[in-house]
Order: sequence, then C-alpha cells, then structure tokens
Amino acid sequence: MAQKIQIFDTTLRDGEQVPGCQLRTEEKAIIARELELLGVDVIEAGFPISSPGDFLSVVEISKAVTEPVVCALTRSKKEDIDVAAEALHHAKRGRIHTGIGSSDVHIKHKFRSSREQVLEQGVWATKYAKAKGYEVEFYAEDAGRADLVFLAQLVEAVIAAGADVVNIPDTTGYCLPHLYAKRIQYLVENVKNIDKAIISVHCHNDLGLATANTIAGLANGARQAEVTINGIGERAGNTSLEEVAMILKTHKDLDLYTNIKSERIYELSLLVSSMMRMPVQANKAIVGKNAFAHSSGIHQDGFLKHAENYEIINPADVGVPSSSIVLTARSGRAALKHRAEILGHRVEGEELNALYENFLVLADEKKEVTDADLIVLVASMPVLTR
Repeated sequence: MAQKIQIFDTTLRDGEQVPGCQLRTEEKAIIARELELLGVDVIEAGFPISSPGDFLSVVEISKAVTEPVVCALTRSKKEDIDVAAEALHHAKRGRIHTGIGSSDVHIKHKFRSSREQVLEQGVWATKYAKAKGYEVEFYAEDAGRADLVFLAQLVEAVIAAGADVVNIPDTTGYCLPHLYAKRIQYLVENVKNIDKAIISVHCHNDLGLATANTIAGLANGARQAEVTINGIGERAGNTSLEEVAMILKTHKDLDLYTNIKSERIYELSLLVSSMMRMPVQANKAIVGKNAFAHSSGIHQDGFLKHAENYEIINPADVGVPSSSIVLTARSGRAALKHRAEILGHRVEGEELNALYENFLVLADEKKEVTDADLIVLVASMPVLTR
C-alpha cells in the first residue's frame, strides 16, 4: 500500500535566504496561499527572532492559511523559542522547528562544544518547545557529516523528549545518494523509538544531488521531504518541490505519494520567479522553458509520431500549456512540415524539400526560426501560396 509523503515547503524561509531575493510580508502571504492550493502539508514561514519582518511574516502567514501546518524556525535557545511561539499564536496548527549542529565539524568549530553538551541542549530545546503547545520538529544540523552512532543517540533522545518530527539535513550537500540512504536506513533500524516520530529529509544542492538524496532518503524510510519551489535556496539551492513531486508521481513502484496538485506547479513556479526576481534556468527539470521543448530533428520526428518517445511527463500534468517544437538548423523536415501546417500551409514532396532548403539557410543565420519568420519564408515561395 502506497505511503503518504509530507511535503514541507521552505521557500519562504530557506529559499528566501538567496541574496537579493527577499520578499515583503504581503508577497509571502500570497505565495503561502498558493502553496496551500498546491497541497503542501507544512509551510516554513520564517525565522521569527531574526528580524521584525520575519516575525510579522510568520504572524500573517498563520492568519492567511488554514490547512497547512505553519512552521517557525529557531535555534535551541530560550529566546528563539519564546518568540517563535508568540509568532505562531494565530496558526490553526503550528510547529516549532528547533535544533542544533550534530556533526563534529559544527560541534567543535561552530558551537565550540562537545557531543554531550549538544545532546543535552537538544533535549532541553525539544522539551521547552513542546511545552509551548505546538508540534515540534528537531533538526540535527549537518547530519550528513555527523558520526552515525552519535546521530542515532541524538535522534533517540529528542524523540523521547517529545519531538514529533526529526529532520536529518544534508546541510552542506555533501552526501552521495547511497550513503545518505544508508544514514536514514541506519536510524530506522537502530533508533528504538523511531516509530514515535516522522523522519524528515532536508537536502542542499552543493554537488547537484539534493533531489537524488531526498528520494534516496524517502525510499529508505523518511516520510517528510523539505523542499522549495524551483529549488531555490542558499548557495546552490535546496531540493526542488516540483522534482520530488513528479518523481513520486512518475515512479509508482516507489509506493509513495504526495497531495501535491501537480497541475498548479508551473504557475506557482512563475509567480515565485517573478516575485523573487530570480529567473529559472532554461534547462531546469519540470519548469524550465526547455523542459518540454524539442529542437533536434530526430527528437522532433519521434515526438511528433508519439509524444512518449521523448516525454515521460505530460506537460499538462504540471500546468505547462503544451510541448513546443523549436525550429533551428538541427530541425528536420517533419518539424518544419508540422509548424507550417499549424500556420495553415500544407506542404509535401518537392514543395517541402524546397521550403526546407530555404529554411536551413535562414536557420543558420538566425539560430531560431519563429512562426513570423516561417510565414515570411512561405510567402516568398510562390509555389507554396496557392
């Protein structure tokens, strides 16, 4: 039986940490409402103690949405947790996301502490946050590089202290998928109270492996994925919501599903890109402008014969209006004929050959031939105008 994966969207917290991409509170509320319509389970609304703006954003997002859990980030400090609890006052369901570094690198060089002190601080923060009356998620920062035995001890301790969710972040994007999978598997098999909490995966893309690591974690027992729209986030970004959602939708053999209404993905991608002034790379999976574009003649011919030859996702499933045939010097006669017919000109045989020869000359000059160019090209050939 397929199991539900909770989608924890951190576009408005981790995603907004991209330099120059900060949002106003009213913009965050708009995106939050769209995330609710998309079907996300948790919205991480901000880091309330970090600024008055972040505090206000958590307050307003708590008012703006009904179904998703609204989450506020904290450090494992009393003042952070107090402020987060205050900011979540209006949330129908609130969650405090607290935690501390778990790798020896962080313990030694960031906190100048010890494993014992980190364990004690993590348990205290979990108990203190739980006493506020909200759900508690604990993050073991830099878990991707943590000693595995110590990580298991920390996870077990915070679950015993009341954590509802335990986040196992690959904070630096260090892990390889098979190694990250083994970390999740180890926790599932060695933390005796692991069934009392949800394991969450939060992966960064420093080595381009965020989505692969996330899927590896989910396949090995994690049941929450922490993601952002368009994969935005600090440094090289976070795991992309649209990639995770469509991988699980495409690979039914994983027996995992989400509540994401995938047909709303593309519109929200455009909204986030516009509001954050952060263009989506053309070859970005699922939402890039070339994701459903075909320019090679061999690919175009195969696509026109049967779309599944070169598309494993129907563009309509993610809200993209249609696939596109891009006319370039690499295009073949099939694509040219197809575009000409869309424009109302049926060409066959020698007429097509003649048009194609002229088309190639123009394509070499212009790199991409538009519909307007093609109309002019057809009009310049009298034999085709009858």
